[in-house]
Formats: sequence, structure tokens, C-alpha cells
Amino acid sequence: MSDAARTFAAEAHGAQTYGSQPYVVHLDAVAALVPDDPSLQAVAYLHDVLEDTGVQQSTIAARFGDDIAEAVALVTDPEAPGRSARKAKLHVRLSALGVDDPASALALHVKVADRLANVRCCADSGDPRLAMYRQEHQEFRAAAYRAGLCDALWDELDALLQPRSQ
Repeated sequence: MSDAARTFAAEAHGAQTYGSQPYVVHLDAVAALVPDDPSLQAVAYLHDVLEDTGVQQSTIAARFGDDIAEAVALVTDPEAPGRSARKAKLHVRLSALGVDDPASALALHVKVADRLANVRCCADSGDPRLAMYRQEHQEFRAAAYRAGLCDALWDELDALLQPRSQ
């Protein structure tokens, strides 16, 4: 399933790039951060498809199942004017999720992996967006953290986003 999800996502993203690289580089980075579980891998590859392409949730459900389609929808930024408003709406949604629901657990895990992949990329390249992620971290963590779910990813994310000492 993960190979099919990777192929589907790469085709859906088409010529989009992640910085100067093909978009699939970002998708591979997210998938590398989640366990080798077919559902987690599929959501990792598909996590930006609804947000950044014309693919509909029903198409994902038909190809990959309802739980995966729901997880992808859960990690997709809601419509709102501006990043702050989108993230505020997303954080409300993430805050309501529990790990007992399969789609919710998949979504929470992949959302953290996605954020860590983005932060790693910024930290490695000196990208100024790292400051934005630092500023957003407390609210993101309050919304998405669940004890016992991908704690190692959270540990690294917390360490990378520690406020810089003056």
C-alpha cells in the first residue's frame, strides 16, 4: 500500500517542489519518520494531497480506504485567510482527536512527523521559517501531543525548537 500511496501522491503533486527539490523528497522524509506500518506510511505519503492538489477525499477513500482518507483530511489545513487562522482551526481539530480512533491516531502521528520533517529541513538549511515553527510550537504541541504516541519524534521536535538563548 505504501508504494501505491507514494506513486499516487507523487503523481498528484506533479511538478510541485519542496524548496528546490521535487515534492516527493518531503513526502519521503515524512514517511521515513513513521514506523513501517502500511497505514502510517500511506498517510505519510498522502498527507498534503488534499491541501495542495485537486484530489478529493473520496478519491483517497476509494483507493486507500476510509481510515486513511479520514486521517489525511484530519491533517489537512482548514480553509481560512492566512496561516494563523488556518493553524488555529487545525489546532482545534487536533485537540479533539483521541488515539483510540484509528484515523485520529494515524493523523496525530503523521502530523508530528510532518512538522519534524519541516523543522529538520529548516534547521539544516538555515531557513528563516524555523523561527515561525518555534513561535507556533507551544500551541501545536498543546493540540497534537499525546503521551506515548511517537514520543521520540516529540523529543527531537522539542529539542530543535527550544527557544534560542540570548
